Amino acid sequence: MTGKALNIGDKFPNFEAETNEGKIDFYEWMGDSWAILFSHPADYTPVCTTELARVAALVPEFLKRGVKPIALSCDTAESHKGWIEDIKSFGKLANFDYPIIADNKRELALKLNMLDKDELNAEGIPLTCRAVFIVDDKRKLRLSILYPATTGRNFDEILRVIDSLHLTQTKSVATPADWQKGGKCMVLPTIKAEELPKLFPDGVDTVEVPSGKNYLRITNQP
Repeated sequence: MTGKALNIGDKFPNFEAETNEGKIDFYEWMGDSWAILFSHPADYTPVCTTELARVAALVPEFLKRGVKPIALSCDTAESHKGWIEDIKSFGKLANFDYPIIADNKRELALKLNMLDKDELNAEGIPLTCRAVFIVDDKRKLRLSILYPATTGRNFDEILRVIDSLHLTQTKSVATPADWQKGGKCMVLPTIKAEELPKLFPDGVDTVEVPSGKNYLRITNQP
């Protein structure tokens, strides 16, 4: 039986797990940081190897944003240790500085609804899909993405989302399509016109549209 589907804003469940770095309690491992947990179908697989190498290269970018990465794959911790050597070789990496959870019994995959029923292993068991969970320092789920097992993730996009989450939790803006850090933002519809000068001293541009409604308000990133 699978676990209950998690919605954005739900408390992310704690768990204990074995990793290539030893046993962890997820909350204790997080400490005061945010976390990104991303799952993989299996060790020694091609797309997963490219993904873990990319994240290993991006560890400084995640840590700079106060986010600790942790991976999950449905093999043992000992298997992970051998696979990491291949990942380092492929990515031309000197180090591999984040843990990989050993979910060889698929307990977490079931608990967190991460199984891809359309992708099966040689024994006919569903593989873990490529899930991404971003959990904040209050243990709340802030983002959830599920990719099929056959599609690798874009971790530059995930960093972009983290930048947006950090910005929009403290400022009265939303980030538009294709936004990049430092780019123009949209003023929240809940902000009244009389509040604009105080909140946005650089000014606000209102885009005229056929409806005549003044809801498209653009400002510099606060």
